[in-house]
Amino acid sequence: MHILVTNDDGVTAPGLLALVQEIRKLDAEVTVLAPDHNWSASGHVKTMHRPMRVSETVLADGSQAWKSDGAPSDCVALALMGVLPVKYDLVVSGINPNANIGHDVTYSGTVTAAMEAAIGGVPGVAVSLDAPEHHVGFLDFSAAASIARRIIARLLEIDYFGEKASVLNINVPYMPEDEFKGILITRQGLRIYRDELVKRLDPRGRPYYWIGGEAPTGMHEDGTDFGALKDGYVSITPLTLDLTDHQAAEAMQGLDLGLGGV
Repeated sequence: MHILVTNDDGVTAPGLLALVQEIRKLDAEVTVLAPDHNWSASGHVKTMHRPMRVSETVLADGSQAWKSDGAPSDCVALALMGVLPVKYDLVVSGINPNANIGHDVTYSGTVTAAMEAAIGGVPGVAVSLDAPEHHVGFLDFSAAASIARRIIARLLEIDYFGEKASVLNINVPYMPEDEFKGILITRQGLRIYRDELVKRLDPRGRPYYWIGGEAPTGMHEDGTDFGALKDGYVSITPLTLDLTDHQAAEAMQGLDLGLGGV
């Protein structure tokens, strides 16, 4: 068993170190390849129009790691395509300091790194911590790292992944591990964004823009990732890369679109 660990906050992020230290407790070889800087909210990126570099680095605990100037999904693609002579059995991405729930999964570099693993035929697990928005100072990733390791260990024990290139999105409430209410298998909830467009002028009078606004919230519904977190549960949401609305596709089969034989 060989596990690749990556993230979207950069190779020096404390959430990555906490995750790596726990994953190393598993009966597996562990390789770290992560971006050399923060790619938060980068979405699913594939760099194809410039060269990328990969170089060796050292984590804060003195252990070996690798960094790339590519995006999180680039790091996974580079690894799976052989930038290092290793065959990977699992990719674990995180720990993101804020939750990735609902529609966040399409923005999240943490989650899309796990999706890139699935595209490459390897199971991917994304791990995020529901820390307070705009938190300043030390963040304790220990509980999230520990529960992620325990979940992954159990899934490996029961051979959950098997031959499936599945994606699991794990979100962990920000509290001590002994205060978790439990673990729930959830669906994506409804994320509510309050984005605002901020227009400003540079010193030469030319307009530029920021996307600002308040931190997103969500609909507190039973069975959802948002609801589970707010109730003190660890949320595990299985994701699929098939974005087809099968119900709508079936309903459209009988539509007369008035296009003749086109």
